[in-house]
Amino acid sequence: MDFVKLSKTLSYALRHAPWEFELELDEEGWVDVEQLLTELRGYSRAFAGVTREDLVQMSGAFDKKRFEIEDDRIRARYGHSVPQKVVKTPAKPPQLLYHGTAPKFVESILAQGLLPMGRHYVHLSTDTETAGKVGKRRSAAPTLLVILAEEAWADGEVFYNGGENIWLADRVPAKYIRVQ
Repeated sequence: MDFVKLSKTLSYALRHAPWEFELELDEEGWVDVEQLLTELRGYSRAFAGVTREDLVQMSGAFDKKRFEIEDDRIRARYGHSVPQKVVKTPAKPPQLLYHGTAPKFVESILAQGLLPMGRHYVHLSTDTETAGKVGKRRSAAPTLLVILAEEAWADGEVFYNGGENIWLADRVPAKYIRVQ
């Protein structure tokens, strides 16, 4: 099984276009594993023999834990752009979080704060390495931003744990952002 192809297809199906796979996400983004497997098998010959075990192996095969499987359900942990907002439970973040971005966006971010743009949440990292990798999607030399997350939380900003080293926020006001 090509886990990279499976991961990309699952990201598309569970984060961006579930209707194209005839999937219906619940309010927390979960879908039945068997329904997903049925749709994947019909979607592409590459997935004709995909199993639950393939999903489990794929979800543990990469550094970024993009998916979680619980009982007979699976969901993408973060990165949704589907019309309905996937509900998350607020959680106290670590003292500092990080965000990598292209230098051309820094001035705007320092003026307006971090906004989710086309996604439901702002994506933040617990470490500079992950933030740097994310920032390199838009720039060969990204700027790393330090987020005063614990201070923002104390002031009423809401954060959500998105997985092992990913945190989410509805927004991050500029006063909690520093350039590293």
